[in-house]
Amino acid sequence: MTDWHDPAHRITDADALRALYGVPGETSLAKEADHVHPLYRPFIEAAPFVLLGTSGPGGLDVSPRGDPPGFVQVADDHTLLLPDRHGNNRADSLYNLIADPRVALLFMIPGCRETLRVNGHAFISTAPALLQRCAMEGKLPRSVLVITVQTMFFQCGRALMRSSLWDPAAHVDRTTLPTPGQVLGTLSCGSIDGEAYDAALPKRQRETLY
Repeated sequence: MTDWHDPAHRITDADALRALYGVPGETSLAKEADHVHPLYRPFIEAAPFVLLGTSGPGGLDVSPRGDPPGFVQVADDHTLLLPDRHGNNRADSLYNLIADPRVALLFMIPGCRETLRVNGHAFISTAPALLQRCAMEGKLPRSVLVITVQTMFFQCGRALMRSSLWDPAAHVDRTTLPTPGQVLGTLSCGSIDGEAYDAALPKRQRETLY
């Protein structure tokens, strides 16, 4: 049995976890707001990328969302609007939201070490005025997530510092990783032509961004 499977080393209750990590410091708690605080709004408006976490009967899902900065709109002090653009039509996040409205967001800003965490609940809307409000390049989103903020706070920059995420010197050469076509060709047991997929992908992505 490997060491990590040994029950003696597992943390299985809150008391054991508290003994290991202690209690949060004052700064960890003081930064939390129950609405879109004026000092947090600039983070949302500057972010071109957000991770969306949801939960449903099939399990958990984290999905990337990206657009020009400000694509997540602040409707009021308690409401965010997140458009859902053209994608792969799996709609994992959306199916989860039908079963469980809870959401978690992680906003990321290139060059900024701090991230912004938001927890709340959401529903899916296709209201015409809302779709029009979130149009991009003259094209409407499929739907818009209307998110009610329950908690909001910044996450310190240690993770991004340790990962050197924004350091160009740490960027990975894409050619060292499998291509989408290689993955699809292998996992489909050859029913998908991986080389053809890779050849068509750049043009298809450019033409179907919105």
